[in-house]
Parts: sequence; structure tokens; C-alpha cells
Amino acid sequence: MLKELKIQTNQREELIDITHLIREEIASENISNGIVHLHVPHTTAAITINENADPDVKRDILYKLNKEIPQQDNYYHGEGNSDAHIKSSLFGPTLQLIVSDSKLLLGTWQGILFCEFDGPRNRRLYLKIVAD
Repeated sequence: MLKELKIQTNQREELIDITHLIREEIASENISNGIVHLHVPHTTAAITINENADPDVKRDILYKLNKEIPQQDNYYHGEGNSDAHIKSSLFGPTLQLIVSDSKLLLGTWQGILFCEFDGPRNRRLYLKIVAD
């Protein structure tokens, strides 16, 4: 099963918790065990797993990224979003997650975060569930 999810971002840079969306897709497909593949088809967005209990973690990640990779830094790319391309490359466009007993195997504090680095935009996320 391949599904395309729509993600609406609201800021130039933000980390959006999408864990609930992935859990809903697993439940709707009635999957007991398998693998969930996630893919972001954009060069200025990404996906990652990190702590999702304390919102300060997301702020700290973006703070440090912007300190190390500022928006303006004598880049050559003419669109003015080179920093977004670099940031998305660091995080990456794909994740693979395990489903066991109809549940995502995530740690207690982990969440799936959609990473927007050049928003706001209408984004897509491809999701493929492969059942055992």
C-alpha cells in the first residue's frame, strides 16, 4: 500500500509532529507486523525521529541548525534557500520504522518529525506499509 499524505507547514522552519498521522495509517490498514517506509519528495524538507515530549528540544534543534547553517552566508545558489537544502541533506528524506503488534516501535519520548526548512508550503509525504 502506497499513500500520499499532505503536510501543510506554517513557518519557514519548523519541526512538525506527524506521529499520530502514521499511527492512524497503520490502524486503518489493520497491520499487525511489518515495516513503514516514509519518504519526503522535497529537497528543502526532511524527516527525523527525536524527542517529542518537550517542545524546547525542537526549538533547540532549530536554534543550533541556524547558528551553524545561517540563512544568508554567501551561498551561490540563486534561490536564496541554500541553507534549507543543506539542512534537509543532514536529516535526510527517508525513515523506516518497525510495526509490531499493531504499534510503532518508538521509544518512550520519541516522535516522528516532519522537518520544514523552506516554508510555509504544501508538502507531501509518501508512506508505504509492508506487512509481514
